[in-house]
Amino acid sequence: MASNPGILTDWPWTWLGNYKYIVMAPFAVRSTYAFITKEAHERDLSNFLILPMMLWRVVHNLLWISFSRYKTAKGSNRIVDKNIDFEQVDREANWDDQILFNGLLLYVGQHYMRRSHNLPFWNAGGVIWTFVLHAGPVEFLYYWLHRALHHHFLYSRYHSHHHSSVVTEPITSVIHPFAEHLAYYALFASPLVSTVYMGNISISSIALYITYIDLMNNMGHCNFEHIPKEFFSIFPPLKYLLYTPSFHSLHHTQFRTNYSLFMPLYDYIYGTTDKSSDSLYEKSLVREEDSADVVHLTHLTTPESIYHLHIGLAHLASQPYRSKWYLLLMWPLTLWTMIFTWLYGRRPFVVERNLFKHLKLQTWVVPKYTIQYHMNWQAEAINGMIEDAVLSAEEKGVRILSLGLLNQASLGFTLTHNNLNGNGEAFLRRHPHLKLKVVDGSSLAVAIVLNAVHKDTTQVLLCGNLTKVAYAIASALCNKGIKVLALNEAQYKMLKAKIDDGGKNLALLAKDAPKIWLVGDGITEAEQAMAPKGSIFIPFSQFPPKKVRKDCTYHVTPSMVVPKYLQNLDSCENWLPRRVMSAWRIAGILHGAEGWNVNECGELVFDVNRIWEASLKHGFRPL
Repeated sequence: MASNPGILTDWPWTWLGNYKYIVMAPFAVRSTYAFITKEAHERDLSNFLILPMMLWRVVHNLLWISFSRYKTAKGSNRIVDKNIDFEQVDREANWDDQILFNGLLLYVGQHYMRRSHNLPFWNAGGVIWTFVLHAGPVEFLYYWLHRALHHHFLYSRYHSHHHSSVVTEPITSVIHPFAEHLAYYALFASPLVSTVYMGNISISSIALYITYIDLMNNMGHCNFEHIPKEFFSIFPPLKYLLYTPSFHSLHHTQFRTNYSLFMPLYDYIYGTTDKSSDSLYEKSLVREEDSADVVHLTHLTTPESIYHLHIGLAHLASQPYRSKWYLLLMWPLTLWTMIFTWLYGRRPFVVERNLFKHLKLQTWVVPKYTIQYHMNWQAEAINGMIEDAVLSAEEKGVRILSLGLLNQASLGFTLTHNNLNGNGEAFLRRHPHLKLKVVDGSSLAVAIVLNAVHKDTTQVLLCGNLTKVAYAIASALCNKGIKVLALNEAQYKMLKAKIDDGGKNLALLAKDAPKIWLVGDGITEAEQAMAPKGSIFIPFSQFPPKKVRKDCTYHVTPSMVVPKYLQNLDSCENWLPRRVMSAWRIAGILHGAEGWNVNECGELVFDVNRIWEASLKHGFRPL
């Protein structure tokens, strides 16, 4: 929102929320129906293609968002080192409003302008004139409109909303109040309206011009430089005709320079070019990829989880993962991404970068889904990917690699969901000279669960698949004098074999279950039904249990709220709330911050009290 919002700030359909798309439905339905029912010679292809053109704009913008976030996470050619936060993501969540507006203008304009009916698919003269009119009047008038918007009266009421984003993403380009978009569309429509009356407009000229506007807007608002230097060496005048991301980024950091739209010509003519434009371009071009100190290795979960990655759909990524009905409509795309990932996913890729004090953090994703981790025939491929990730991290100078989700089991080189089988111990034995340390985060997960159990608790029930985290929790609680109950005899015997408490505090559930349940993967609905009303389910697993009891409370999986100085956090980790990280991810950060030069894997569980105290010292807080 602008610092002092003026009239026509909000879009007319803002009050509709997520139902705003119905404003274009009558036009789209009418157009499609007419095209289907009319005779071939009566059909107006130009009217029918408006909806596909708008859908293309959505896809085009989404591709730029993902590409930009991926490149920024890697760090190569990055321009501005400042951070993006949830506030900016929320502010830019309505980026598609201008596409709705564009669609409505095309439908209404085509209806009232008779000359725009039944347009030819191609007219070379119309395409040429469209871009000539853009390069001339549109670029010139935009320059002066933009300077006017930086006058304090208009800036405080409108344009400051756009400049709230100092670090830009592709969609930042279209984040303006409604009144600004009215001015922009009046300007950008002029070449198309002119060619209508010139009689040489075509479907292609409309599609190419709209795509050109999106391409240049998105390209110029990326936070990394990607225009090759050779372009300007081969044709030096190009620097006056084509702006670069670094050129426009200076407008967002300096505010009073580089006002041009896509052609810097008028900045050079009127003396508003930033003096550091060339040097920032050169510096950004040669900037190398970031070398991380701590890497968190995770993987895809469900087919839709790819949209919730930091490089996926920005708005979805900024919310805890939940199934959305409208994602069902995207199943063709989801299926295609699954097939592509299945066939061509060969190595982990970077999806996110963060900064914690002096530590550079990255998140890498193994391109495999949870279901694949349970397929024996996928074991070799997954193990190979994880091994490559560890060795690649070692080569890049990474100090700590933390393992998330099922990557812990895989690094043991036996994919059994119920038995972690070493948690990477086998891998480390084969590579004894690794400087990098592997951290599975078990100790912090144990610490979080122990501190979630109220100090006045006298007994708890432990069930689900037993892991080393479960054994460590049970042992610690028994030592505190809290009775740990097993749900069945098999689990009781497994706990008994691992825990030596003299038979004092470990027992098999006899009749009434306690209200505190510590649960892992594999807990069934029937087992949850045994809990008394008002029970509290505290998971010790990385995946949350299915919530089947409305009369009980479910804690989130072991996690903590991160301190405010953990920077560049604008997406949620799976199902966790905003600015909350899993214990397994935080553990790697703490090992790096404290300089602990030890592995935490295999049967070893790091000092629980020590890592809990370190987490509090560094500003992490329990939920």
